[in-house]
Amino acid sequence: MADKDDFHTPSSVDIEFLKQIHCPDYVAQFLTKKLSPQAIRRLGFPLSDGLLTRSLHSVSGTMLACDLAMSQGIALQLSGGYHHAHYHFGSGYCVFNDLIAGAVHSLARSDIEKVLIFDCDVHQGDGTATMAQAYPDIISCSVHCQENFPARKQRSDHDIELERGSGDALYLETITQTLALVIRLHQPDLIIYDAGVDVHQQDDLGHLALSTQGIFERDLLVLSMAKALNIPIACVIGGGYSKQPLELSKRHAQVFIAANKLW
Repeated sequence: MADKDDFHTPSSVDIEFLKQIHCPDYVAQFLTKKLSPQAIRRLGFPLSDGLLTRSLHSVSGTMLACDLAMSQGIALQLSGGYHHAHYHFGSGYCVFNDLIAGAVHSLARSDIEKVLIFDCDVHQGDGTATMAQAYPDIISCSVHCQENFPARKQRSDHDIELERGSGDALYLETITQTLALVIRLHQPDLIIYDAGVDVHQQDDLGHLALSTQGIFERDLLVLSMAKALNIPIACVIGGGYSKQPLELSKRHAQVFIAANKLW
């Protein structure tokens, strides 16, 4: 589907920019590997040079995807979706919130007044919900499973909670109605789409019951609506948990297949 020239490699995110959206003390403690044991447990990862490198480039990658989406209509990130990262701390395998970073970065442009973060990870984007409250021009919308992490939900601008075991038909109807509504209400100039695949019926942490075809139809639906309305869309792959890497890769590939079909 892709040629070598279709790939773009981000540089590491600017640390001063990162300290504008996250607590400077938290950023400094992570960079120097001086987080408390409690903070590391909450994050879910042991600190390492690899985690540091990946985290800084993943944030920058989503910012780059937003820039590319504005110039060509769509861009897809091979990482990202770290929606459990809060202002003061990391959580649930998320160090820094690349979704908020991409939105704040994009709002600095003269041609963007409002950004919609449309989060379809099976878990609520609690970090995105709290951080977006500081930015009136960032609209947070989370469609997630109610009986799932985090136990204590935060308040997004729009939260749609689905019951455990919801399958393709109900899920796709919910996505269709929700996205159409939030676009009509907020008229965003850019959509950042978290295409999490932990909604899959065989995901280790999911609790919803989507098929792989259902994930493809969801991604095609979201991208089709953005394209029809001429709204640039930047996509991140979001969550997905499986002990079988190839099966997980197939699920993540659906958004790329859908994009290739449309563009």
